[in-house]
Amino acid sequence: MARLAVGDFRDRVRRPVYAVTLLAAVGLGYLAVPDAGGHWTVMDVGGHRGIYNSAYVGAVTALAGALWLTFGGFYVVRSGIARDEASGVGQVLAATPLRNSRYLLAKFLSNLLVLASMVGVLAVTALLMQLARGEDRAVDPIALVVPFLLLALPLMALTAAAALLFETVPPLRGGFGNVVWFVLAMVLALGGQSASAPLDGLGVHQVARSMGAALEARHESVGDGGFSLGLTKVDKPLGTFLWGGFDPSAGFVLGRLALVLLAIGLALLPALWFGRFDPARASGGASGAAAAVGAGAGAVAEVMAGEPSVPDRTETAGARWATVPDTRLRAEPQRTALPQAEARRAGAFGRLLAGEARILVQGVSRWWWLVAAGLTVAGFVLPMDAVTGLLLPLAWLWPVLIWSRLGSQQVENGLEVLLGAYPSARRRLLAEWASGLVLTAVTGAAPLIRMLAAGDGAGTASWLGGALFVPSLAMVLGVVSRSHRLFQVVYLPLWWVLVNHVAAVDFMGAVRVNGSPGGPGPLLVGALSAAMLAVVFLVGAARRNVKG
Repeated sequence: MARLAVGDFRDRVRRPVYAVTLLAAVGLGYLAVPDAGGHWTVMDVGGHRGIYNSAYVGAVTALAGALWLTFGGFYVVRSGIARDEASGVGQVLAATPLRNSRYLLAKFLSNLLVLASMVGVLAVTALLMQLARGEDRAVDPIALVVPFLLLALPLMALTAAAALLFETVPPLRGGFGNVVWFVLAMVLALGGQSASAPLDGLGVHQVARSMGAALEARHESVGDGGFSLGLTKVDKPLGTFLWGGFDPSAGFVLGRLALVLLAIGLALLPALWFGRFDPARASGGASGAAAAVGAGAGAVAEVMAGEPSVPDRTETAGARWATVPDTRLRAEPQRTALPQAEARRAGAFGRLLAGEARILVQGVSRWWWLVAAGLTVAGFVLPMDAVTGLLLPLAWLWPVLIWSRLGSQQVENGLEVLLGAYPSARRRLLAEWASGLVLTAVTGAAPLIRMLAAGDGAGTASWLGGALFVPSLAMVLGVVSRSHRLFQVVYLPLWWVLVNHVAAVDFMGAVRVNGSPGGPGPLLVGALSAAMLAVVFLVGAARRNVKG
């Protein structure tokens, strides 16, 4: 069991999604300890922050890292069972006497090792940031590490177990499960900070109470602002106070231990229905009943999320193959061959784009389109402020599971070898990107028409920048990671920050300042989109050359 867990861990840490999530965690560790004169902060204790000593830096980095890794780490570790099934390892394990419980426990330990390694890197980042800021360079290893052990690791255990549980429940295995976890993670991030949260939640209340006591010792109070955890902008730099760390009570430690035990129980729960890749077990008894229920729930998930079912892969292969243009040489006079060749090339790209668009929306249910149509209708009847500030973000959230197919579905559907024979890889990639652009334009058409009718030139320009940005981001992340999950990991929190009126990441013009878009200029967004598309072509060409 230990060898299985360690081997799986080594395989996962070599994957691009691990590196991206880890870099994001390190970046968050940097933001958690901002410059003394900065206006962005992760922890605000009623207008104050602790002096950057080991205790404070460790606590704020552990809490910020726990928030991010609870969300992003889930997507890194949730594919262990699916990889065993796709690679054939699962069928080998089905023929061994390995018990379900031991297999699930090994997968849980592998998940936890991956997340714990990220927590370890965060701890090193905290140490480096303490030394770099220089307010207190006396390193206290215990004060630095204890917050990671008591605050972050129990949540990582819960995340590792949830990822395993989602993989064994059919309707939660795909993109619909990713969205469900995004919602659950947001609920945990907000509700887990409450003093009444079960098992002390995130552990924030314990830290906040200790910091409040440190302020009261200086005859100061937390004030009306209270305690907040999350990336926020403050009007002026925060005041400082000395905090020597929190002294965890026995009840708090037992609560964190209970959280770990709960995670182990959740990880072992699927042993009741998980067939461990054995078709005989999956077809009868309680497992068969669970499979039937899962199949019914899976149909509901497909309706809501627009996820294609497995049989669509054959149709996808046929659709892609049908779009390959006829490149046979024709014996025609040279004077007429070039114009006709150009016409055939233009027509071939049009057919290729149409084929890619059909592939992109393959398997999307009618209910998905009905919701998209409802958003479009709402875009024509709601007030203009609601259209730009609310409806446009909603319209450009609804297709997130479809966009995530860009750049990765050929690999995940086993068509990479087939498409490797296509004579113009760049043209195919461009058509695939353009199909995403068409989907983006269709779902956001109502806000665009309203802005054009109102003469909102700045909003229209921002809309155009956003329409280019979304498929470019999906393509580059799909091509680089060869998986649909990375786009979901990046886009969902990006969207969440945007709807919380952080103008710095507003790529679509939804955050308005004095009636005008307050985010990056559309030229900058367009240039970034072009750069991402260039990366797509470079990576595609590099892989083609390696295979050649």
